[in-house]
Amino acid sequence: MFFYSQIEPLYFILPLIGLVIGLFGTILGGGGGFFFLPVLTLILGVDAQIAVITSLVATLPVCIVGVLSHHRKGHVSFKTGLLFSIAGIAGAFSGTGIAVIMSSSQLKSAFGIYSVFIALIIILTTVRKNDKTDEGSCNVKDFNHTVVKRVKGFFFGFGAGVITGAFGTSGTAPVLAGLFSMRIMFKLVVGTSLFVVLINTCFAVGAHFLLGKIDLTLVWFLTAGSALGAFLGPRLLAGYKKADSSENSVRYIYALAMVILGVLMITN
Repeated sequence: MFFYSQIEPLYFILPLIGLVIGLFGTILGGGGGFFFLPVLTLILGVDAQIAVITSLVATLPVCIVGVLSHHRKGHVSFKTGLLFSIAGIAGAFSGTGIAVIMSSSQLKSAFGIYSVFIALIIILTTVRKNDKTDEGSCNVKDFNHTVVKRVKGFFFGFGAGVITGAFGTSGTAPVLAGLFSMRIMFKLVVGTSLFVVLINTCFAVGAHFLLGKIDLTLVWFLTAGSALGAFLGPRLLAGYKKADSSENSVRYIYALAMVILGVLMITN
């Protein structure tokens, strides 16, 4: 169900927030959905149930623009992305069922716990990762390696789908954690994760559509800036020659932001 909320003074800063989220979402590979939910609940005080579906709809333009831009740069592995997405579709419907039976406060606390947990996974995989972070390190001729890759794709893909359906955050963190663990080149991680997030978000929106309320006022204000940020992000990443060498720092910063937001969601 769609509805328009009354415009509040705080709404006028949403395009700027959306610009930052869209920019960094397409640079880091998440579409920004992870940050939309905390913004809506912590800053604007939107009910978590409404914030979940509104966050999903606001994420779609970022994902679409981001995937198209990264594809033109050759930064999307559709084969790997489909591996995550197939499991993610099933997870999205499962997550929607979870969101329906949870209260607003339970959703916020669960999201906070999930954020801290995934941040720890990202930190651990970064610490343990091999220095040779290119797609060639995944030798498809090695049967055992291929099986492990598929298991990881299903596990992290399903988890991403569940998170997408339950929290409206696009399941960015599990996708990134799974792709990072495969030792894929950083720029390819970014573009491929956006593709997975787009597929998961589309199915989660469909699952939520008849069950939740979508605040189109918030969607328009957020996407006014986020779509522009999504357009600029891939171009900045492509022009940054040292992106691969600095990816460890990016991962740690992303994990730290997740921990901070997770704690805020639990305590507020």
